[in-house]
Amino acid sequence: MTAYQAASVRPATSADAASQPGAAEIERTYSKVFWRIVPFLMLCYVVAYLDRVNVGFAKLQMSQDLAFSETVFGFGAGVFFIGYFLFELPSNILMHRLGARIWIARIMITWGILSGLFVFVRTPGQFYALRFLLGLAEAGFYPGVILYLTYWFPSHRRAKIIAVFMSAIPVSGIVGNPLSGWIMQMFDSHHGFAGWQWMFVIEAVPAIAIGIATILYLDNGIASAKWLTSREKQLLSDEIAAQPQEKAKSHSLSAVFRDSRTWWMSLIYFAFVTGQYGLTFWMPTLIKSTGVTGAFEIGLLSAIPFFVAIVVMNVMGRSADQHRERRWHLIGPALAGALGFTIAASFAHNTVVSIAFLSIAAAGVLTCAPLFWSLPTAFMSGATAAAGIAIINSVGNLAGFASPYMIGYLKDVTHSTQSGMYVLAAMLVVGALAVWLTPARLVNR
Repeated sequence: MTAYQAASVRPATSADAASQPGAAEIERTYSKVFWRIVPFLMLCYVVAYLDRVNVGFAKLQMSQDLAFSETVFGFGAGVFFIGYFLFELPSNILMHRLGARIWIARIMITWGILSGLFVFVRTPGQFYALRFLLGLAEAGFYPGVILYLTYWFPSHRRAKIIAVFMSAIPVSGIVGNPLSGWIMQMFDSHHGFAGWQWMFVIEAVPAIAIGIATILYLDNGIASAKWLTSREKQLLSDEIAAQPQEKAKSHSLSAVFRDSRTWWMSLIYFAFVTGQYGLTFWMPTLIKSTGVTGAFEIGLLSAIPFFVAIVVMNVMGRSADQHRERRWHLIGPALAGALGFTIAASFAHNTVVSIAFLSIAAAGVLTCAPLFWSLPTAFMSGATAAAGIAIINSVGNLAGFASPYMIGYLKDVTHSTQSGMYVLAAMLVVGALAVWLTPARLVNR
């Protein structure tokens, strides 16, 4: 029972009525929290995602300059997620103990430095090593932010909030793809460096700068937020305390590992992440294969699917919160993404058709990720959430290794991206089926 609900157990007075927050005050408070933290976290994630996937653009020049095969590139793109997997759980637990402000800043500064070091890559071994270390450095950022948002927003508000935050993925594509193409085209051969080398250096700078800004701007939670009044802090704390939560028998790490729901959620997320990274790593190559030339032109065209995705993911996030329904809001986008990949692969040499159905694929796979996180956070909280979210994200993001490596290998074997796109579509169907088999009572909170 919250402080505001407690008033109902004693005779009501005018003072009690005045102390209870109305709907307008609640919405004003959440709006204040939203505008204080979500845009800043979005900015962080735009930079994070750009530094994670800009290797897909670098490939347009890098593979030729360094004589990397499609398999070498696919393995290098994916090995990021091995480092990510190994350090993600420890990273999230450390953030829960040490606080978001310092830990998120540490993550951003170290990945910015490592991203800039790609300018020195000359061999496959160096490429693999730096991608692995980049994953190690960035581990914990995304699940850390998801955990951080649970400190501020109750479960029935999270789908919309996470969808807005994850709009950073299409925003990074809308801004980053044309920017990456422009840097590579305009700076190529300046001072003896290739365009892809300039791209890595220039795009590393924002991560370091924003990491330093994080120390000055971010708060660890409600209690330390000086920009909130005492009444607003109480209101937010009571809302978090009042949300429906399943009582856990144990909050130990071993209990989280033994919980079958953790692994079921990991399976679902693995399927969706397979589609997500298949799209983001290989979209420049897919568009180039339709006959488009010029890095900047490829960047502009590859921004179109992300424009579509940013609209769809926010509409679906808002709808999921309004209806307090999670499963069908996930199943629909997953199946749409599968359809998009299938048709785009079937018309691989037609630029207009490919862009149209890559837009459907992008809207589907990028909508799945934010809506997915409203499932496990509906029944996890506190230390359980810190460990559970990290485990799910770690296992799921192994698809970030498997997906680009699989597509690169199949492209080398078949000399086409078609078979890889069909596998991505099949994985999205598997994810949709797993969501359908998840009990509604567990996640519709």
